[in-house]
Amino acid sequence: MPRSISFGHLALNYAGKYLPLEVLHSAAGHYIGTRDWEGPVSRESEYFRSAAAAQQALARGGWTQLRNP
Repeated sequence: MPRSISFGHLALNYAGKYLPLEVLHSAAGHYIGTRDWEGPVSRESEYFRSAAAAQQALARGGWTQLRNP
């Protein structure tokens, strides 16, 4: 995924929300996704072993955009 893409495609496509990408955490692990004031909106990436690995992937563009919610 190119570094220039900084918003959640799934959040926009399925929730109609234009939200910035950030590193989030769930019981399953760390991931790149979006959230609003109510909480998580979309998981845009695969899971990562650590927050640092997810942050590095987000910064470098080294992650895969999920196609389905």
